[in-house]
Amino acid sequence: MELLDKKGFEFKMDCKPDYGFLTVRIPSGQKLKVEAAAMAAMDTNLEMKTKLKGGLARFLSGESIFINEFTAKNGDADIQIAPACPGDLEHVYLDNETIYLQNTAFLASAENITVESKWQGFTRGFFSGESFFLIKCSGKGDLWFNSYGGIIQIDVEDGYVIDTGHIVAFTEGLAYDISRVGGYKSLFFSGEGLVCRFRGKGKVWIQTRKISPFISWVNPFRPAKSNN
Repeated sequence: MELLDKKGFEFKMDCKPDYGFLTVRIPSGQKLKVEAAAMAAMDTNLEMKTKLKGGLARFLSGESIFINEFTAKNGDADIQIAPACPGDLEHVYLDNETIYLQNTAFLASAENITVESKWQGFTRGFFSGESFFLIKCSGKGDLWFNSYGGIIQIDVEDGYVIDTGHIVAFTEGLAYDISRVGGYKSLFFSGEGLVCRFRGKGKVWIQTRKISPFISWVNPFRPAKSNN
């Protein structure tokens, strides 16, 4: 198996951009943080522990995430990781930097990456969807995240407007505001929802599809319950 040799862990990404599948080689004695339930297969010398990021209070309000930590014992070990959502994978190596992810985008990271949920308040909560929080990833090491659909990186030089449902991640330093495209009629009848207006210089990763239109498209095909 040919693994990509980066600054951090060796890894391989298959089946991009439709059904991304990640393989990471964990050096002996080191740990990899992985989204709960994302492990597809692994070597027998990997040991797993589960941690709750965000604390009990945030767990009760839906703002926490479960992360499994895999430790390689007595030698290097490979782990295969499958995201829950059909779509693309992206890798970045953080060098004492910070990236914000929408609440379903985190897939895996090195041990030295701090992963925490970040409350956004009522208005800003629309940015990250129904769960009203972002995931803040900071530190030095590998970070992988996933999307629904393909991923496109946009270099923001001054300002940019993006539909909130298409945003996957963005770098620290970008300021943003949530607003409507038009008036209230546009919000409810045009099919366009809320947008995020970024300001400053940085990077934004967007996904080529969003969940809510897909749910609307699928809904007419659901079996109808009989009244008999």
